[in-house]
Amino acid sequence: MLLPLGLFLGYPKFMSKSIRDIPNKRGRPPTGGRKDGVLVRFEEDRLEQIDRWSELEADAPSRPEAIRRLVELGLTVKITRKKSVTQRSRAHEMAAGAIDKMTDKSAAEDDQASRKRRLLKGPEEFRDLRVDRKPNR
Repeated sequence: MLLPLGLFLGYPKFMSKSIRDIPNKRGRPPTGGRKDGVLVRFEEDRLEQIDRWSELEADAPSRPEAIRRLVELGLTVKITRKKSVTQRSRAHEMAAGAIDKMTDKSAAEDDQASRKRRLLKGPEEFRDLRVDRKPNR
């Protein structure tokens, strides 16, 4: 009696080798992927400030984590740029000149001045909405 060669070796011809869907993972587990690294050099006193800041935190982060947190804090702060006094005064003068050109010359002098003042200050409804002026209380 002759057996087929596949049965002789223990493997039937019609059975193919199974393919594993999930290969074995070896080595260190992934840490979230490779991100671009940045080399930053600090003066010694700046490093001491960073270390002092990290010691004051509840979880006392490492130096790299402290730098990451400080950068994140710095990027979330909203920068408000105030106009300089000269820019504000220049804008006020330009607006006053434009108002003077459009003023009704037949009105009384004090009436013209009160109208001009009211226009420069803005409508009462919008005065409390202005973010560049402190509220008068």
